[in-house]
Amino acid sequence: MAIRGGAPRRTYTWITAHAPWSAWAWRNTAFTAAAIPAALPVLLGLTCTVTAPGPGTIPPLLILLLGRLLTRLQRSRFRALLGLDVPKVAREGGRFTPSALVKRMRSEATWRQYGYHLLVSPLAAVAGALVVLAWAFGVAATCVYGWIWILPMETRTPAWGNDYDTITGCGVLLLLAAPWLAALFARLDAVAAAALLGPNRARELERRVEDLAESRAGVLDAADLERRRIERDLHDGAQQRLVALAMNLGIARATLPDLPAEAKAVIDEAHREAKEAIEELNSLVRGLHPAVLEDRGLDAALSGIAARAPFPVELTVDIGQRPGATVEAVAYFVVSETLANVAKHARAERCRVHVVRGPAAGGPGRGGDLLRITVTDDGVGGAAPARGTGLVGLRKRVGSVDGTIKIESPLGGPTVITVELPCGL
Repeated sequence: MAIRGGAPRRTYTWITAHAPWSAWAWRNTAFTAAAIPAALPVLLGLTCTVTAPGPGTIPPLLILLLGRLLTRLQRSRFRALLGLDVPKVAREGGRFTPSALVKRMRSEATWRQYGYHLLVSPLAAVAGALVVLAWAFGVAATCVYGWIWILPMETRTPAWGNDYDTITGCGVLLLLAAPWLAALFARLDAVAAAALLGPNRARELERRVEDLAESRAGVLDAADLERRRIERDLHDGAQQRLVALAMNLGIARATLPDLPAEAKAVIDEAHREAKEAIEELNSLVRGLHPAVLEDRGLDAALSGIAARAPFPVELTVDIGQRPGATVEAVAYFVVSETLANVAKHARAERCRVHVVRGPAAGGPGRGGDLLRITVTDDGVGGAAPARGTGLVGLRKRVGSVDGTIKIESPLGGPTVITVELPCGL
């Protein structure tokens, strides 16, 4: 008879999936029972150590030597019976060398694995034995009437059926509880194995963060190299062609005085357009990667930005040793974009840029070596990233190298933008 309806059908499916005869019950039972043979070497070693007449050092040494084999055995048990793949721990050191063995024995991961074998594995074996006994006693108690009917009639007592009803009921309950007991032990064993046999989650997260930081640094370096390549191609290719074109037009205008007025006007217009294109290309090249930044450093590059600003800029650069190329490029563009925002929105008359390299405010041990950039203007203030004044892009550029930016811009001014860039990149 088919079961109709959503809730009754789901209930029936759940009951059949978790019944004592289901695959779920037998899988968990087989997994917990398999912990018994897997723990036999450890149990025998501990037994020999306790019962030995003198100091029993050989069994513990054998357990230490069999540590890797026991770990593989446990991983195979989890993978084959529970479908759980416990990640392997990266081996530290080489093979079969004294220094590698010493390093391995001092490793935190090695002792976590021994902790599983010496503590969790014996407990898992005891839990497996309890599950097997639960199944055995459940079957025996449930079939108690069958065992009684096998016996001859003369061996039965007059009140032979008084207690067997209770025994049968207890057997049924034990059969119903055995799968859940096995599932509970399997879950606890899986949690312990993931924590002790697998890699340390905190260490893995630290390693992952380090890998991501290295990958990001590589991407930033690659992007910087690509900008430099485009700058060189534009400078040596298109820019030189435009310069040659402007020179030829200038020569034609100077050496051909007898041309009609219309032709002279066309040449003059083409010459002016060529010079404007050269100027725009120069601005584009400087925006990609200024050559002076690579050749003479941040001080000279920022001096050029300050000289081109439409208002007086007081520039102070005190960095000593040059930071990395990526940090230098970010610092250059931060100052360039900040001064451009001041020119567009702040209505400032003066601006001050201070660049210094040194430890963070918390000390060298806390913040490391930082490049601190402070830009102050006497404008109207009220600068905020939400207003679309270019500060969002500035914040993203600073964040690309794990830098920080602080904006203080009350209405009426002054505006102070402080940027800190780590020099470790």
